[in-house]
This record gives sequence, C-alpha cells and structure tokens, in this order.
Amino acid sequence: MNKETEGVVIQTIGDIAKVKANRHGDCKNCGACPGDKAMVVDAINTIGAKPGQRVSFEIKEVNMLKAAFVVYILPLMSVFIGALIGGFVAKKIAQDTVVCEVIGGVLAFILSIIYIKFFDRAANKDEKMKPTITRILS
Repeated sequence: MNKETEGVVIQTIGDIAKVKANRHGDCKNCGACPGDKAMVVDAINTIGAKPGQRVSFEIKEVNMLKAAFVVYILPLMSVFIGALIGGFVAKKIAQDTVVCEVIGGVLAFILSIIYIKFFDRAANKDEKMKPTITRILS
C-alpha cells in the first residue's frame, strides 16, 4: 500500500526533484521531524515535473514501516538486549549487576544510533526507498 501526498517542486536535478510538501496525518502525529509545517523530500521525477508545479507523489508504506522500526523500535530493543547482556557479563565476572546492565544498555543504544546513521545514508542512496512523483496537478 502507498501513501499519496501533494507538494510543490522546488528544484530538479536530473531525475530527482526536491518537493516541498505539507505533512500528512501520520507525520503530524509522529513529531520526530523538527517543525510542523512542511517537509522537503527528494522524489523520483520520471514524469518530468518542473519547479513551481504542484505534484502528487507516493511513498511506499513498507518503506515508512522499515524506517519507523529502525528509528523507534530498534533502539529500544538494543537497550533491552544490551542490559541483558550486561547483566549476564556482570554475573560471569562477579561485578555489580546494575552498573554492568546500565553500561550494556548505553553501549547498545550508542551502537543502534550509529546503525541508524548508516541506515539513513543507505536509504538516501537507494532509489527504491525514495518517493515517486505520480502526476502533475498544476
């Protein structure tokens, strides 16, 4: 399933267009991005939209779910697993369990943030992750 969103092309570079779009309901409820008015996305522009034109573009819901999982769920899971590993290590080396759990959780959280940075870079390069302009509205 795909989400349709409307926006205005502000710049084109080859087959990529920068589109300024109002946030849809899911984005407004999320609050992860700064600001609450508009966002600028790089969209695949195979239909030849030009700057100033109003367009409709679609974002694959699967890609939104992947991104949401990586940004929100993965760090939480990492902290939990890191704390479990820290507790296990503490028992093996006869150290304070709470301190090792905290250290394990913090280290796992830091690693998950580093992974998110790599995921973001890879997603920006992957054409399948980018929205696609589907039609020119005006």
